[in-house]
This record gives sequence, C-alpha cells and structure tokens, in this order.
Amino acid sequence: MSQAKSFEISKYVFVKAYEHVKANKGSEGIDDITIKEFEKNLKDNLYKIWNRMSSGTYFPPPVRLVEIPKADGKKRKLGIPTVGDRIAQMVVKMYLEPEMDMKFHTSSYGYRPNKSAKEAIGVARKNCWEYDWVIDLDIKGFFDNMDHDLVIKALKMHTESKWILMYVERWLKAPAMLADGTIVQRTQGTPQGGVISPLLANLFMHYAFDEWMRINYPTNPFERYADDIVIHCRTQEEAVELLIKIISRLKECKLEVHPEKTKIIYCKDDDRNGNYPNIKFDFLGYTFKMRDAKNKNGKLFMGFLPAVGEKAMKKIREKLVEMRIHSATDRSLTEIAKECNPIIRGWINYYGKFYKSALDRVLECVDDRLVKWAVKKYKRFCGSIVQAKKWVSRIKTRDPKLFAHW
Repeated sequence: MSQAKSFEISKYVFVKAYEHVKANKGSEGIDDITIKEFEKNLKDNLYKIWNRMSSGTYFPPPVRLVEIPKADGKKRKLGIPTVGDRIAQMVVKMYLEPEMDMKFHTSSYGYRPNKSAKEAIGVARKNCWEYDWVIDLDIKGFFDNMDHDLVIKALKMHTESKWILMYVERWLKAPAMLADGTIVQRTQGTPQGGVISPLLANLFMHYAFDEWMRINYPTNPFERYADDIVIHCRTQEEAVELLIKIISRLKECKLEVHPEKTKIIYCKDDDRNGNYPNIKFDFLGYTFKMRDAKNKNGKLFMGFLPAVGEKAMKKIREKLVEMRIHSATDRSLTEIAKECNPIIRGWINYYGKFYKSALDRVLECVDDRLVKWAVKKYKRFCGSIVQAKKWVSRIKTRDPKLFAHW
C-alpha cells in the first residue's frame, strides 16, 4: 500500500465488492456502462476506484433517476448509480454492515443478512393472534425525506472512520439526472436503488423508531421492514395513544406519518367480537384478515391470518398477461414450462408460505392460459375450450411435475 494514500483501504475488498455487484445484476447508470462492459477492463477499472477512494478524491457521479409505477397510480423514484459507484458503495457497506447489523433490533427484518420478509410475516401472524389491535404505519416518502444531518449523526455512533463518513455524505448529496439530462440537486433523502441506501435507511430507523420503541414501549412488539411497520397493541385506546406518540416522535426526526394510509386495525376472529371499520391490513404483499381455518382436530374456525394480497394477485395476473403464454404456439408445452417455472416457483416460495390455497386460486390463471394456448395450437380442438381444458387436465394428471404449481 502506497504511503502517499490518505486512507488505507484493502484492494481485496474492491474485488469482493465487484463480485457482489455482479451477482446482484442491475442496470447501467448515467454512463451507460453495463457490468459486462465494466469487466472488459476489470483490473484497471477497480484500480481507478480504489486509487481515488484511497486518496480521498472519489466523487460519485449523479444517479440516473427512473420512475416505477406504484399500485396507487403514483410513481416511485429510483436512483440508479453507475456500476463503478455501486462497487464503491459496496466497499463501504462491507466495512460497515458486519458491526452495525449486530446492533440492530431483532424486529427489523428488511435488507439484513439472515433476515427475510417471510420471517417478518410469520412473526406478525403470531403477534396478531396474541394482540387484538394493530397500528399499520405508513411513513410518507421515507427514502426521499431522510434528513442528511441525522443520518450522519447516527452513522457517527457506529464509526469514526473519516473516509467512510466523507463518502457517505457525498453519496447523500450526489445529484440525480432526469431522463432529459437535467441535473437535480438533492438536499435530503437517499435514493432507492443505491447499494448503501438500505443500510442507511435501517440505521436511521434504528434510532428514530426501533430504539425509541425498545426504551419507551418494550411491551408493544412490532415488525419493521425498512419503512413498512406493523405495531401490536392490547386495546384500541392503547393503539390510539401510541400512534399519537409515534407521530410526534417521527416528527422530531423530520418524518411525516401518512394520514390516510396509516390505520388502526382490529384483528377480528372467532374469539374477538365487535364491529370496527378497519379489520384487515396489507404487509409485505400479504393481506391479514379473518379467514376460514382448521384447528389440529380438524374443526373449522375463523382466524386472523395472512394470505397473498389483492395487489400481489393483480401483479401476478398482469405478469401472466405480459408472458403471453396463450400466443406461444411456436413452442411445445415442455418449452413453455421451462420458461414459466422459475417465475411460478418464485410466487409459490413467497406467497405460498402462508395460506397457500389463496395463491392456488390465482395460479389457476396459468392453466387458463394453457387452455387458450392449446386451442390456438391444435386444430383438433376446433376452438373448443371444453375439449382443450380436458386435455390440459389429462396432461396434469399424467405429468404432475411439468409445471411448478401442478
């Protein structure tokens, strides 16, 4: 390592950071350089990033701003860094995350090693059985509104490294480039799409919410996935009072609770009487509400349970339309299965974890598409949906492993 360098940063970490970035894939930034193009001159490109970061002269380029449609008709802004900048961010993340993650709350599940959304849903399900009321908390524009000074203040609780503090501050302030080439300066927030952003989001919420809850309301369990939060309460009065306190606390941290999307939910089931306006909520793609269930003795009852949500089902149906299975008459059924199965398995692995029968009903749409494909492909059905449906049913019986949902 050259003595002239201002900061001692291992070259080996840059190689590992590149491997992580490559595995995560992702699109190119404002320089239009893809991962494949970057690795054509990999050694020199990694050396340039290491050299600049080690000497303190690395300045992140603007992020490419893209807008992704949301379910409510609005758009989510994503800031896509260049491949080189993603590697630089990954280097800092690799230095910070191991120590920092150890300090994070057990009820924080998002973007963490050995934590998952499915785990958060499972814990939420259990807590909904034990607590009658839920605060379904929505923070307005969380990633866009995080206060930079508070982020740096929180970061200083975990590191004294000058180069890490300096580069995190530069990433927070890095401008964004719009589709027309306009450069927009940023004074708050951290762009969704950045490698370091999820870690900074968890760091911010660790002090803004998790630690505050642990100290002040240790008997109210919660599940947090980034800015998606569910808090459990014993009574409606407790929920109302706690929500007022949370709104005040987040305001101190320069965050605003969404007034329409934040709701107090009654976890209604067979053992909980009473009529209340809000008896269901969405969390991480699942809808929690009263559903038919069986106990260990096979007796039917109504329980408060999670299942694939309405928005998720709509996305699945939209994806099936986009896949155009019914029009793939140039391919065999085996070829269609090979193409579709990775996607179907993904749905099953996530949305089939709890109350799988709700997902099964949605996946019947795959079979409907296959029936339409058979009608188009084989003239012997003479356009008969009934005959094609019987044929698909026979294939399903004969070869139940052909499609992942069969």
